[in-house]
Amino acid sequence: MDGTLKFFRHPALRLAGLLWLALAFVPFAAAQDKAKDAAVIYPRAANAPAEAAGGRSGGYATVLVAALLLAGAGGWLFWRGRTGPGGAAIVRKLAIAETKSLGNRQFLLVASYDDQKFLLAVCPGRIDLLTQLEGPPAKSP
Repeated sequence: MDGTLKFFRHPALRLAGLLWLALAFVPFAAAQDKAKDAAVIYPRAANAPAEAAGGRSGGYATVLVAALLLAGAGGWLFWRGRTGPGGAAIVRKLAIAETKSLGNRQFLLVASYDDQKFLLAVCPGRIDLLTQLEGPPAKSP
């Protein structure tokens, strides 16, 4: 029960949950409107399209697309807002500060971990540590 409550503490996730609940009732409202329209008999025109003659208009497809978009947005927010043990945010210490291509699937990269920076050479089948660099690590976006 406590894990479920932690999920809804994030304001964006709470909003996504409320929107999902609101869209869950759209098909029921559409069904009630159709039930009201069923009591009225309309004359059919000779050149009317099949939709007007009683075919489905695709209203449920819109609801399905909206629900899938909301589910995707909720999953993305959940993935971005996850936390570590005790509710603390996950702090990433390892980052790739910069890369430089040398051609033919070979490149140099600067990797930073905490306050240390390393120059690495990468080629197919191996990674070599060239040297440890001095200076503060670059901030990754």
